[in-house]
Amino acid sequence: MAQAKTLTSKELRRVLDHVASRPHGARNRLMLLMTHWAGMRVGEVAALRVADVLGVDGNVKGEIRLDATQTKGDRARTVFVSERLRKEIGAFIKTLDKRQQQLFATQKRAAFSANSLCQTLNAIYRGAGVDGASSHSGRRSFITALANKGVGVRVLAALAGHRSISTTQRYIDVNDDMQRAAVELLM
Repeated sequence: MAQAKTLTSKELRRVLDHVASRPHGARNRLMLLMTHWAGMRVGEVAALRVADVLGVDGNVKGEIRLDATQTKGDRARTVFVSERLRKEIGAFIKTLDKRQQQLFATQKRAAFSANSLCQTLNAIYRGAGVDGASSHSGRRSFITALANKGVGVRVLAALAGHRSISTTQRYIDVNDDMQRAAVELLM
């Protein structure tokens, strides 16, 4: 089975533009960004509660602590949230009913399952015309983009919640631009 496509910034922009023109645009935008900008698994995104991202002070947290029931492999982990993603979360939270406990709800107001969110993201990528993209594309794109910026594989593994760096290495997509830049480092 082929790995999920890693998206370029231009492709991600096309997907986000598509999402903005469709129903549930704000919700779908944030679900996508949680995978692309925080490297979260689809099941982790589906399991998010408002209390996971919002502190008692009403501010969006800089770290999301996922308990073992919310992760793959039944291991708790911490997801670090960039300032840019915190702003997106904050804007989305303002659109929610104050009584809503799940961060992301279906149109029937139920929590997403990992499978239903997977299907939703796959449909979004298809609708945006990004061939080869799947619900795992955000996570692969996150890891690859950080690797391109020189982040070490041990840090990437920790951010991804991987136990083994060999797992993380399989996520990193190598392309011609990366190879060109690498040989230019020699003097």
